[in-house]
Amino acid sequence: MTNYHKHLIGYALCGSLLCGGIAHAQTAPVAEPELPKNWHTMDLKSDGYFGISLNKAYQALKGKKSKTVVVATIDSGIDTAQADLKSVLWVNPKEKAGNGKDDDGNGYVDDMHGWDFLGGPGGKCDFTETTEEVREYNRLKDKYLPLTEATAPDKKEFAYWQTVKATYDSTITKSTSESKQLSQMMNVLMITSGYVKRGLNLPSNGNFTLTSLSKLQTANDTIAQSKSIWTSVFQEEGPTASNDKIIKELTEYLTKLNNDINPDLEARKRIVGDDPNVWDTKPYGSNILKFDDASHGTGVAGLIGAVRDNNYGINGVADNVRIMAIKAVPNGDEYDKDIAKAIRYAVDNGAKVVNMSFGKKLSPHKKWVDDAFKYAADHDVLLVQAAGNDHQDVDAKPEFPNDIFEDGSVKDAVNLLSVGASSAKMGESLPGTFSNYGENNVDVFAPGVKVTSVDKDAEFNTADGTSFASPITAGVAALLLEYYPDLSAKQLKQIIMQSAKPLTGTMVLKPGSQTEKVDFTTLCKSGGIVNAYEAVQLAGKMKGERKK
Repeated sequence: MTNYHKHLIGYALCGSLLCGGIAHAQTAPVAEPELPKNWHTMDLKSDGYFGISLNKAYQALKGKKSKTVVVATIDSGIDTAQADLKSVLWVNPKEKAGNGKDDDGNGYVDDMHGWDFLGGPGGKCDFTETTEEVREYNRLKDKYLPLTEATAPDKKEFAYWQTVKATYDSTITKSTSESKQLSQMMNVLMITSGYVKRGLNLPSNGNFTLTSLSKLQTANDTIAQSKSIWTSVFQEEGPTASNDKIIKELTEYLTKLNNDINPDLEARKRIVGDDPNVWDTKPYGSNILKFDDASHGTGVAGLIGAVRDNNYGINGVADNVRIMAIKAVPNGDEYDKDIAKAIRYAVDNGAKVVNMSFGKKLSPHKKWVDDAFKYAADHDVLLVQAAGNDHQDVDAKPEFPNDIFEDGSVKDAVNLLSVGASSAKMGESLPGTFSNYGENNVDVFAPGVKVTSVDKDAEFNTADGTSFASPITAGVAALLLEYYPDLSAKQLKQIIMQSAKPLTGTMVLKPGSQTEKVDFTTLCKSGGIVNAYEAVQLAGKMKGERKK
């Protein structure tokens, strides 16, 4: 599942807007000052925002030559026409566009900018999926529901079944309760948006933002309450929010919840035609990278390498990259087979850094993914991964994929960085309230709260998520490799961790808690936040070990 965290979802669940519907809407909270759109690139000392000191890094690199680095994003696809990304997309040099042939013999026909492992014939795509625990529960229930530990012939598989069932039960309970609350919220938003549109003389399909609300005359209580509700929502959602975008995101999230409660378990077979539980070499998928769900992947790609200083969009972290787009992450949980194939595709086609902004609670074919991690390590490819958004300690409760390999061979891969999300200001709220953490299994934190990137269809998106912290870190890794091409994947990880100075003595709220405070250094292995300038300084002193 893509690792966005929707402000709105948490907001709805805490009941801020739904204390009995419109009639009891609270007055809008005092607005926090809007964050600069590029706060994640700023410097704490000179700008007051805890970004990655990117401008200082570029100052330090002035006059140095760079080499192009290919960065793969394994995500929800990409808008290949996005003006800020178009010129930085990876182009497969051995493939001829649109001739319906596999020119380079890699098994993928017309893969000009990457591949879609969720695609099927006729331009279709399986981008709406359920969670892994729902799929596994349904796969195993007929066999194991009638059995007990004593009567089960395969004790190991029965123990796995018990984990699946417990995870499934917990997911269904949560999805059912959230779905009920959010459906209620959706009704409130639909009704109030109607009042706001009428008050602003907008057509029924009209669009409004926080700025538009200032023009709304509150002629009566209903309009005043509608304005108050939308003001609260916009202040929570950030500067790029509009009513239709919020309703669209909420609809997508409700669809995801419904896919847990009433799953379509035949979608994969019907659309892709591939069996995700059988490892084979048979090619599947399509070369179409943009579908309705491409926002997430587009935003991730933008943070890594959106064209810099072109007076449009945002500035990506790295200034000389080519983005290889690999679609393998649906609205729902990704399949292990697709992720393993996606990593191998990235490695085989020349990616040196791979961003992975996704994660899930179970991994039925973990060995396939472990083997792909090893394959990447053997080819000196750095994997950068979002730590996840369940405000949980992943040392105690793992998320997947992870680098604790099933065969016991590796407990901390030298080529994998796991990234938590931090916010813009130094202080007790520095870690994102939603971010996963772990002194052993999360390596570093990076900006991931109210971060703005490009979106599909020439839009922008401001969102929370370790999903955004991960590509910012992958962008720093790519930047280092551009200017210091002899650094190995292992060294890139080492530099990024060592240059994130430990914030010893900084007491912060533990993610998920409103009262418990911990030292920031207990939340990740490096104890600090990614810093591009410090990383560049360190890289300049290190002798590269990359094998030619």
